[in-house]
Amino acid sequence: MQYYFIAIEWYGLYSIFIPVYAFLLLPIVAAVRGDTTAFMPRVAELQWGLMICVFCLSHVPALLTLDIPGYEGRQLLLIAFMVIVVQSSDVLQYVWGKLFGRRKIAPNLSPSKTLEGLVGGVLSATLVGTALWWITPFSPWQAAVMSLIINLMGFFGGLVMSAIKRDRGVKDWGQMIEGHGGMLDRLDSVVFAAPIFFHLTRYWWTP
Repeated sequence: MQYYFIAIEWYGLYSIFIPVYAFLLLPIVAAVRGDTTAFMPRVAELQWGLMICVFCLSHVPALLTLDIPGYEGRQLLLIAFMVIVVQSSDVLQYVWGKLFGRRKIAPNLSPSKTLEGLVGGVLSATLVGTALWWITPFSPWQAAVMSLIINLMGFFGGLVMSAIKRDRGVKDWGQMIEGHGGMLDRLDSVVFAAPIFFHLTRYWWTP
């Protein structure tokens, strides 16, 4: 339903369908069933599963619906910009962390994440985003700000997803990609970056 509302460009509904209607419906259904065993954890897991796997990721194709003056027919480049910048941040954080990493940020969640890797990776990927300003409706300094924001959101998204995996006692979300886990393992940083990038772009660059 979420992707259908996006396909017909019903922004007023797809922006609230899951965080309002689905969030209210799920506990109602669970309550009507009468099973109170672990009621809160069960409902919360379903709600946040929808938020992460459906709602947040749905903002990637939602970028195609943005009507930006002077940018008609090029919305696919917005997706390319976001994915390239956020994924390059992941890679560069790893590289900087390997080369200069000393101070661990959250050793219990992700032992490989260091402060040096975070700073070096985010700043380097922000430069990548700035250099790609020409494929966006942004000016160079606007592309830099947007890149910085989505890089930080990507980092925190990866941290949250690591926390969930540790809580569930799993290393990867799946086995679809040999040696790299599942698709969600590759997209965990995009999950948190996508809705922020979408709404900032929609608020500032659409009429």
